[in-house]
Amino acid sequence: MPQLVAVFLLFISLAFGVRAEDAGPAPDQPSPSETAAMQQLVELESSFKYQTGTVDLPGGKAQLKLGDAFRYLGPEDTRRLLVEGWGNPEVGTTWGMILPAGVHPFSPDGWGVIVTYESDGHVSDDDANTIDYAQLLKDMQESTRAESDQRVGQGFPALELVGWAQAPSYDATGRRLHWAKEIHFGDAAENTLNYNIRVLGREGVLVLNAVAGMNQFQDLRPALEQVVTSAEFTEGNRYDDYQEGTDKLAGYGLAALVAGGLVAKTGKLALLLVFAKKFLGVILLALAGMGGWLFKRFRQKPAA
Repeated sequence: MPQLVAVFLLFISLAFGVRAEDAGPAPDQPSPSETAAMQQLVELESSFKYQTGTVDLPGGKAQLKLGDAFRYLGPEDTRRLLVEGWGNPEVGTTWGMILPAGVHPFSPDGWGVIVTYESDGHVSDDDANTIDYAQLLKDMQESTRAESDQRVGQGFPALELVGWAQAPSYDATGRRLHWAKEIHFGDAAENTLNYNIRVLGREGVLVLNAVAGMNQFQDLRPALEQVVTSAEFTEGNRYDDYQEGTDKLAGYGLAALVAGGLVAKTGKLALLLVFAKKFLGVILLALAGMGGWLFKRFRQKPAA
């Protein structure tokens, strides 16, 4: 029992800054697996190295101006959050992740924006006004079914592209394309939101994918608009810096960005890279057994 109390107090003090005398009555004792899972999440989150303010992204091509509203995790901490914390398959290389400053990443309200870079070349926006997004959605759903089969074979839940949560739109002035997909994972009770932003640059595309629950969508819209404006290419790497005849030109346009890219040799849609935001089931069970006050603590701003 002393070991259980120590783990419990560690969980509270590190994750929420709660004093032991404020914790209230002693909760029911969780199982060893629940205790281990709680301790794992505490240790994981406490090891993250957050950054705020202006962040130079890897490679120096782009930067984030986050201010105090958001915080940034580097590539390795992003991998650990996505894989160890949110239960996704192993991820490839990212440029990090943007998280809201006032929300704990393992709370039901937690969400994040994964940042990557596609270096296929300068993407022309000539097709901006001619894309049939209804047909494109059908093609993407077929591609998603193929990816789902691969995921199931690897032991992960099946996934389904339900449809647009927000149809694609393009800002020709800011060279930004954004849209939202509604994704269903396995037997999950709630669908996942994948909000996608693409910022076109001189030699490639800055990719921002927001991962959250569908029930968060409306509340997140203002915050996502701030994220869009926080990301920009540096001088010499912007869209208008493109040198025709000198710089590499991508072999696809905006439609392929929405679809997830093209396989250059075959022209087929590439498999979609889709992440889920999971609050580990064993932790939910532990929270239910330990009382509603602890669940509320997860909704509060994390300790500084």
